[in-house]
Amino acid sequence: MPRFAANISLLFSELPYLDRFAAAAEAGFGAVEILFPYDVAAKDTRRALLANGLELVLINAPPPNYTGGTPGYGAVPGGEARFEHDVRRVMRYAQELAPGLIHIMAGYTKGRKSQATFIRNLQWAADLAPEQKFTIEPLNPDDQPGYFLDNYDLAAEILGAVDRPNVGLQFDSYHAQIIHGDAAKIWNRFSGQAVHVQLGAAPDRTEPAPGPTDFPALIEAIENSGYTGWISAEYKPSTARTEDSLHWMV
Repeated sequence: MPRFAANISLLFSELPYLDRFAAAAEAGFGAVEILFPYDVAAKDTRRALLANGLELVLINAPPPNYTGGTPGYGAVPGGEARFEHDVRRVMRYAQELAPGLIHIMAGYTKGRKSQATFIRNLQWAADLAPEQKFTIEPLNPDDQPGYFLDNYDLAAEILGAVDRPNVGLQFDSYHAQIIHGDAAKIWNRFSGQAVHVQLGAAPDRTEPAPGPTDFPALIEAIENSGYTGWISAEYKPSTARTEDSLHWMV
């Protein structure tokens, strides 16, 4: 049986943040992921997790940039010092929240120098916290124009160069479908490097439903591949109440 997690940055957003944990547990989720948990004291998030018997499967890094500077992160040449500072901040949250995975975002840049920077920074983070698992995720250029990591072939190449056991691939059906046109085919090609799965329907990132992606077949393929991690619902419900969008989990 697949293990489903809820991205409570997108799901249950009709509720206050700390109420979303109970709603996720009541809906049958065993874990949650949070895009950016940094606006709330880590102890409050941790208390909500424990009270509802939920695991925290994933958070994103870095924390939001409140200074108003140019956004950027892991692949931005010349930003190594900022990267290291921000990762250390994230690890302080991780000590309290114990996320299974930390998604290291690449930032908005292009070129071979950017690729070398991303590889170097991922290796640095992996070596800083060898017990922590990290992910990288290709994002589609329609939603994130200029984002460095914009396809799965590039992600596989980078993971091969990083060569750290605690850095893996974050597979997102929504982005895979938009980037490559066939999410199931991409899963079959790259499942061996995947350590986390997220589901959302193209083209609007709504709940899994009939359309370009055959979700029952994709979930079956994920199960048959031997993947044992969480499958996270990361979508924007098309319904006013998140519960009404969960028919796909039956």
